Amino acid sequence: MAVAPSGPRLLGLGDNTVDTYVDAGLQFPGGNAVNVAVLARRLGLPSAYLGCLGRDAAGDLIAAALAEEGVATDRVRRIDGPNARAFIVHNNGDRRFLRGEPGVRGRYDLGPDDFAYIAGFDAVHTSIFSELDADLPRLRQAARGLSYDFSERWNDAVFARVLPYIDLAFFSAPNRADDEVAAILRLCADAGVAIAVATRGAEGAMALVDGQLLHQGIVPAEIVDTLGAGDGFITAFRVALLRGAEPAAALGLAAGFAATVCGWQGAFGHATPWADGDVHA
Repeated sequence: MAVAPSGPRLLGLGDNTVDTYVDAGLQFPGGNAVNVAVLARRLGLPSAYLGCLGRDAAGDLIAAALAEEGVATDRVRRIDGPNARAFIVHNNGDRRFLRGEPGVRGRYDLGPDDFAYIAGFDAVHTSIFSELDADLPRLRQAARGLSYDFSERWNDAVFARVLPYIDLAFFSAPNRADDEVAAILRLCADAGVAIAVATRGAEGAMALVDGQLLHQGIVPAEIVDTLGAGDGFITAFRVALLRGAEPAAALGLAAGFAATVCGWQGAFGHATPWADGDVHA
């Protein structure tokens, strides 16, 4: 249950999805921007989500979960068409993504009122899945602090269109050597990004702040489901910084909250049944 909100305000901007566990016959609200908004609210920050939901049962699931979690949805679009959905199976506890359907997720048509709304938040978070890269120059002008999750999807072209406009960069970089991760973080710093962070699975996390590489180990967890753990790390790190924590301390808090998220099924719960004979593992 979320605690009473207070302090800085955070906006999750962009992607959402319904995480569909094909083998379990369950579906959960999710998506990086939604997860960050909800988890920030659970950590006690006032938060909001701005994005596009379909006018279908999947969109209803996300809308209901956001309302129940106390996340503001003043500028959420409900659009005719299917909501975004990801199809996932589990093999010996590890998840495998089958495919995704973007649905109406990218149909924002952001206008002056939206950018004025965005400017009212102390922190704004979006991701590579949000289909907002073309809007980053305008978002940079509106947002007071803009973070971006690259997940595991980046290359030189992505960096060229994203790095000049963001303050914080997050990466998922499991199974990569220390020097490779450090080089990615330094590339971000060279482009003007203030803080770059890579989560590395069992290797913990690495961050580059003011030219200094910081290392953070994992916090032991009783794992129910790892989906959403990375988003939990991002959220807790951002929340800690907003509350005045030093980056090294923020990394420790982020690792602890990621371990907590691993104890939930789905990114933040709200499971409902799902069945579709057309999808096979």
